[in-house]
Amino acid sequence: MNPSTHIESTVNRVEAPVNYLDVTGEKPVNFMYKTENGAPQRTYQNIKHLMAILNGRTVDERLTLDDQGFALVRHPTAVVNFYDEAEVRAVYYPEVERLVKQATGAVRVLVFDHNVRCGPMAKEGLNGAREPVRFAHNDYTAKSGPQRVRDLLGDEAEALLKNRVVFINVWRPIRGPVEEAPLAVCDAQSMRTADFVPTDLKYRDRTGEVYSFAFNPEHRWFYFPRMERDEALLLKCYDSSLDGRARWTAHTAFDDPTSPPNAAPRESIEARTIAFFAPDKKN
Repeated sequence: MNPSTHIESTVNRVEAPVNYLDVTGEKPVNFMYKTENGAPQRTYQNIKHLMAILNGRTVDERLTLDDQGFALVRHPTAVVNFYDEAEVRAVYYPEVERLVKQATGAVRVLVFDHNVRCGPMAKEGLNGAREPVRFAHNDYTAKSGPQRVRDLLGDEAEALLKNRVVFINVWRPIRGPVEEAPLAVCDAQSMRTADFVPTDLKYRDRTGEVYSFAFNPEHRWFYFPRMERDEALLLKCYDSSLDGRARWTAHTAFDDPTSPPNAAPRESIEARTIAFFAPDKKN
């Protein structure tokens, strides 16, 4: 990425708490609907660990989807209002499809979902916004990735799953620069199998599954300070390939100690995509 005014700080890293799972041996469960009789919404606890979070802008040209599991790209958008669901689907979904195709070489990309996040809006119930997630997680697991393909694509799914399938989230600011609750992502090469903890998401009509993460002091976290609206962060959340490339990306919002006291609340959008690859293609 060309040098720009996107980053005003020369800080190469910050230290900030990251919420990890308190591992107990029981499978964690998060209820995605309001529980009754005062039952807790989740069966697990978080533990904060102070972690170094590196400035990814200092090495962004060396960070790739297949090595670290994430990549920063410049990606202007024609969207005027990201809170307009119809405009996002009509304008942004095709933009994201083209972006992911170009970034991965996939022959087909399906954009199947999106959400917008802003803490104050979420508390007020405005624009369908949700709060930033301050917990290290990955959106899919070895089980739920293929199942999501089946849920979305029905009769096509089994044929598609015979070839490489990759879930990529496209995260970007709605307004920039991001000053509050930026997104941190973990280098896939610093993660070990034992760090991944399957976690149930209980809906009224189905059960999903994500990965929570156990603490590992070897984890290398990155963020991209003061991201702007014309930047997008690609996050790999599932890759069916078993050839040694990155398959997942732990990510979380965090409290940046360099944020100004009057920082504007973070407003962001993430689009969820599935990239499908040609049969027998070496990717």
